[in-house]
Amino acid sequence: MGFKMGIVGLPNVGKSTLFNALTRTAAAQAENFPFCTIEPNVGEVAVPDSRLEELARIAGSRQVIPTRMTFVDIAGLVKGASKGEGLGNQFLANIREVDAIAHVLRCFEDADVTHVDGTVDPVADAETIETELMLADLESIEKRRAGLVRKLKGNDREAQQQDRLLAAAQGMLEDGKPARLVEVAEEDRRAWANLQLLTNKPILFVCNVDEASAATGNAQSAAVQEMAARQGAATVVISARIEEEISQLDPEEAAVFLEEMGLEEAGLDRLIRAGYELLNLETFFTVGPKEARAWTIPSGTRAPQAAGVIHGDFEKGFIRAETISYDDFVTLGGEQAAKDAGKMRAEGKQYVVRDGDVMHFLFNT
Repeated sequence: MGFKMGIVGLPNVGKSTLFNALTRTAAAQAENFPFCTIEPNVGEVAVPDSRLEELARIAGSRQVIPTRMTFVDIAGLVKGASKGEGLGNQFLANIREVDAIAHVLRCFEDADVTHVDGTVDPVADAETIETELMLADLESIEKRRAGLVRKLKGNDREAQQQDRLLAAAQGMLEDGKPARLVEVAEEDRRAWANLQLLTNKPILFVCNVDEASAATGNAQSAAVQEMAARQGAATVVISARIEEEISQLDPEEAAVFLEEMGLEEAGLDRLIRAGYELLNLETFFTVGPKEARAWTIPSGTRAPQAAGVIHGDFEKGFIRAETISYDDFVTLGGEQAAKDAGKMRAEGKQYVVRDGDVMHFLFNT
């Protein structure tokens, strides 16, 4: 299953520097952390998870394969993008294809790097992009509602549901708020998701700070965090310049560099994990002597659908899932020990997979 996070931002905020650091870091770790460039602006990166290495150590796995996320470096946006200004049309088309947005905001002063609006104000920058997305959504909604008129006259139930949801989104947008703030009933969630509104996508604000502020943040990143808190959004503080330097070092050099900078881990690791959490994803594992592997699923996934992530035949012929929790696997020292201790469970089709489950699927061919 592919999960895409779009990296967006105004020109000269460090967006592409971050993406380049991501891709170089992933490429450098290619032996254990597969990376591929699908297009020049698309890269797959490993989701950091120390649990996978521990499982592999206990099981003596010859290969370690982490789960991955796709990051898309989306063309820079300018005011008027919703009307096609700059690369507006390309920007909006690319954003529709991602599952979530990492919005890079400039939180540093640098006389050598010109700000597109002449002054550094990350909160205003966030509002610029949000406004363009809201305007694009409003235009889309008006056209779609106009196209539903004939079906509505014929009392088409699907059209009625769609129009009701579009009207709710339109009201929120006209009130100056993004569509993701609309409260959606459970029975409407699938139809709501199918609307593919730009401002319904979950958002993560990435505060790109100067090197000296990488560990603690600064006044500008604090302002972004306050704004994000009001919106119920998450933030990550990161220095693109530091990440660019780290991406060119070997692991030992990178560890020393991070310690000198007062950082516990690379900001890119935090960014990747935050994106994973933003998309409400979980990880389950398959472990054996050949390989230890992490798999990505949405929270709430049942066992047959989790099996289907590995192979469609596993879902079709699903019988049961032999399941051990990560804690039991590690504490007891592996699959056989967990089984002997009665900690291996046989789970059926209604079982909701938990984050960290170590699973073996039985199925009919």
